[in-house]
Amino acid sequence: MTTKRLKIERMGYGPEAIAHDADGKTVFVTGGVPGDTVEAETDAEEARFSRAHVTTVLEDSPDRVTPPCPFVDVCGGCPWAHLSYEAQLAAKRSGVVDALTRLGGFSAEDAEALVAPIVAPGEPWGYRNKVELAVGTQRGRTMVGMHAAGSSDVVKVPSCPLLDSKFKGVVKAVQGAMNFLAGSRDLGLERVGIRASRRTKELEVALWGTPGPFPRPQVAKVLGDATKVTSVVRVMQKGPAKARRIAGVERLSGKGSWGELVGSESMRVSAPSFFQVNTRGADKLVSLVMEGLSPVEDEEAMDLYCGAGTFTLPLARKSGFVSAVESYGPAVRDLRHNLDAANLTNVDPIGGDAGIEFPDVDADVIVVDPPRAGLAADVVAQLSDQPARAIAYVSCDPATLARDLARFRDEGVFEPVSVTPVDLFPQTFHVENVTILHRQ
Repeated sequence: MTTKRLKIERMGYGPEAIAHDADGKTVFVTGGVPGDTVEAETDAEEARFSRAHVTTVLEDSPDRVTPPCPFVDVCGGCPWAHLSYEAQLAAKRSGVVDALTRLGGFSAEDAEALVAPIVAPGEPWGYRNKVELAVGTQRGRTMVGMHAAGSSDVVKVPSCPLLDSKFKGVVKAVQGAMNFLAGSRDLGLERVGIRASRRTKELEVALWGTPGPFPRPQVAKVLGDATKVTSVVRVMQKGPAKARRIAGVERLSGKGSWGELVGSESMRVSAPSFFQVNTRGADKLVSLVMEGLSPVEDEEAMDLYCGAGTFTLPLARKSGFVSAVESYGPAVRDLRHNLDAANLTNVDPIGGDAGIEFPDVDADVIVVDPPRAGLAADVVAQLSDQPARAIAYVSCDPATLARDLARFRDEGVFEPVSVTPVDLFPQTFHVENVTILHRQ
């Protein structure tokens, strides 16, 4: 290993900052802030780049701050916490512009004009409605805590300042309860999910693990005594680590699901279903989508990758009919429940892959909210065959968004008119984007 003196230039799309060494080689630096002068120890040398971590900050950047959490350097959850929030926002917007230019084939001028000012819908700390605790073994005993940065270790922390401050003591209480329950026993757990809502006051603890014997009544009682929990569930999985599938969900106590309010819509979400971790951010996504599409009551809408219905419900309120497609079974069940609870009968919930189960309709407005991998090429082609006047593309990855916008451009039917970055994940490099495409 070698030590290098580096001037940090900018943040990359990832936890690391970017610098160049004396030979001009790109260095991805963990722990650096743009404007810092640092000494960094090399971790890996590749032909075209190297990776390093900061050992000493020789000269602080004006954008370097002291975060409120003492564990940011050992826990992997807040890799940008040493960067001022204003600088985080600027770096995220610049990253979106850069992705459109490098990967989407847009000119720098066009990309800059297309990307709107970044939206910060809430506070930079205490914004999350969900945290996940890792489960590991240390000296023969089960340990519950946060994932350590850069390793598979587990870090025990008393609280997580990313979680809504109303539930500040929940992390410590759940850790204590699980450590007591596990002791020297193996409960077959891989992680523990906590979902908390300030709006509904609901708190759910989800225990993720493998099927097998489990002390259900004891677990429910201990967690109930430790927290004001409204739901405790056990999510059982099977299969290899990278291809887990849900084998079953057991309600151990309470409601068996978690409730949240998004805008004016009340939603229930089961533990396996995806839901935005930033509720105020979800509010903003919905408002941007609805403003961008402006659906009216005689129009037909389509919602692909719809999940539990975050966009489906408001679409159904405004348009005549919605075809909603979701491939994940638990989310489809949640969607049906949420539609029934809202007494919305103008929605066709379709279970299956968006490309295979693409609705046989002529949509006027379309929402797509795919996973990080983005849209498959055949889905872009099918969307381009639609007579729709507008598409709202909600993306959690600037790279796949840029690739897909290039595919839309190649199809020659829809073109983007705006890309609005929304900071749903302060203290991290992640950024959500709402892109509105109009028919050419």
